[in-house]
Amino acid sequence: MTLPARYVAALRLVATLITVVAVTATFLDTAGRGTVNPFNFFGFFTIQGNLLAAVVLGVTAVLGLRGRRVSPGLELARAATTAYMIVVGLVYNTLLTGLTGGVTLPWANTMLHVVFPLYCLVDWLLVADRGAQPWRRLWTVLVYPVLWTAVVLLRGATDGWVPYPFLSPTMGYGSVFGYVLLIAVAFIAAGAAVFGLSRVRIITVRPTPGTPGPAWDSA
Repeated sequence: MTLPARYVAALRLVATLITVVAVTATFLDTAGRGTVNPFNFFGFFTIQGNLLAAVVLGVTAVLGLRGRRVSPGLELARAATTAYMIVVGLVYNTLLTGLTGGVTLPWANTMLHVVFPLYCLVDWLLVADRGAQPWRRLWTVLVYPVLWTAVVLLRGATDGWVPYPFLSPTMGYGSVFGYVLLIAVAFIAAGAAVFGLSRVRIITVRPTPGTPGPAWDSA
């Protein structure tokens, strides 16, 4: 099956826009109930991960509409953020469902924890406009989560704020590091799945007339 590049790009832009709207609506809803500490609000990996994935997918969509090739670096960033979205969906639906706090708007909560993560996974799986990701770069999937975790643990040890209860120092650092290790394994597993799926070709993309096809088609 083949789809025009502009159709794929348009769908990606819609998903990106709805995700940004969901984050914005969540921020405004939180602000309407009291003072918002932006460091706390944007400290959640759900928020950061959704925004990162939206930016990467949005840039990919714009390049597609303009008939320009996506660089290997941007493809790698998309692979990483797709893995992040998989972990966001898995962690929320296994560890955080029903807990107070977080995204209080039901539709935004569903969008950020279920719909957009699923969309990123399905888009990566079905649409073959990405090259096979080299296994030697799988480690790059961990770079951002490691930095995020380091900041969270530092804040938990200083001002006591953590985005998720299982990262709270009050649980004991043995428990916290156990969860950190489990989440690291989840990121690597999700990244490995994404890298493996990059070799699947289900829906090909027809380039915009007058523009070159993807680099891997001519390899």
